[in-house]
Amino acid sequence: MKLRLKLLLGTVGLLALVLGICAAVLISASFDAMMDSQRASALRTWNSVRTTIEVVGASGSGTDSADLQRALRAMENGGRALWDGVELMEGERRVYGAGVDPEAAESQAGSCLITAFRRGETHYLQLSGTVSAGGRELELRLVSDITAVYEARAAQLSVFRRLLLAALVIGAAGSWLMATLLTRPLAKLGRASRKLAAGDLSSRADVKSGDELETLAREFNAMADELETSMGKMRDFVDRQTAFMGSFAHELKTPMTSIIGYSDLLRRSTLTEEEAREAANYIFSESRRLEALSLKLQDLILLKKEDFELTPTEPRALLSGVVRVMRPVLTRTGVTLRYRAGEGRCLLEPDLVKSLLINLVDNARKAMDNGGAIFILAELTEEGCHFSVTDNGRGIPEADLARITEAFYRVDKSRSRAQGGVGLGLALCDEIARLHHGSLTVRSVLGRGTVITAELKGGRA
Repeated sequence: MKLRLKLLLGTVGLLALVLGICAAVLISASFDAMMDSQRASALRTWNSVRTTIEVVGASGSGTDSADLQRALRAMENGGRALWDGVELMEGERRVYGAGVDPEAAESQAGSCLITAFRRGETHYLQLSGTVSAGGRELELRLVSDITAVYEARAAQLSVFRRLLLAALVIGAAGSWLMATLLTRPLAKLGRASRKLAAGDLSSRADVKSGDELETLAREFNAMADELETSMGKMRDFVDRQTAFMGSFAHELKTPMTSIIGYSDLLRRSTLTEEEAREAANYIFSESRRLEALSLKLQDLILLKKEDFELTPTEPRALLSGVVRVMRPVLTRTGVTLRYRAGEGRCLLEPDLVKSLLINLVDNARKAMDNGGAIFILAELTEEGCHFSVTDNGRGIPEADLARITEAFYRVDKSRSRAQGGVGLGLALCDEIARLHHGSLTVRSVLGRGTVITAELKGGRA
């Protein structure tokens, strides 16, 4: 059952119950009030008749039943509305009777018994009691028609039924309208959720009700925003993984093709010693490229899976060791290397940071054609330290800056491959910076050079 129908049935049922209870209480109270009025009026009549009988009896003539009959007849003729039936009994003998015959009733001396009875469609009120008349004990019974009271109650019930029907019709219409207004935001939420489930991640619920349903809609939209963002990240991740596998396959294809081709040439042909040596050199160099590729990939995998302990380290001493390693290589290519480092210690993983710096310096070397200069700056910060590697090489096009930390991405693919690069150096550096709760930033100008800064936020020692 839909919520709208539940609200309608619940509201109409509650309205009928409340109106029924209120009408029952009011009609019952009105009926009781009218019955009390009838009893009081009948009791006054009974007391008046009793007084008359007692007066007649006290006059001395009350011992004659004819006097009592004349007195009662005179009262009856003078005020017919006083009763609808009267009976005066002396034992089993009826002294006087007129109108509706009373019901048999046992009355007690000194009291008036009030009862009600029904004959056909007519309702009566009966008063019974004993009366003294000249030493005689008589039983007086008066009957009064109270059908009007019951008819009034029936009329009230009839009016109530019509009013109840009208109230329920109006209440049902109002409840349906209210239920429609209340459930409209839920309908919008339902449509939005169905579209979201069908793959429309841009679907949102536009609810402006100013109540809890609007709050629910905002939370739903926030959830949809998070879902859309997460799905976007997932698609981006899948795209990057696909690109990674494509690049990996491409990187394997070239050296494997060379190795297979030259191996087949060695196996099937008669070559001179010089030709055989050249073929072997090609096989060796391409094998070294495959080895470098596998080692870089292994490093990337290990960086993503292992937990590394950061230890207090002097950036100055670490940088000095990197310079000693790289200077001979740079000197052979005509590149000068300078550095400056601040005093102090911070929390680092020395081997990883050393690998980061060597990769950055090696990338800077490859960005220069005919010599150049590299400058390394190490500075301590409140959160750790940062290393900046500046070169005056070719620079990086702005369109490539956002992708240079992707695995296998090269700005100049042919030149990088010729220099022995596999396109994983900056990806490793970015992962090392992430392990130190930091990041890698790149600023470059074509024809003027590049500055790569590694912000490492492992803390101070």
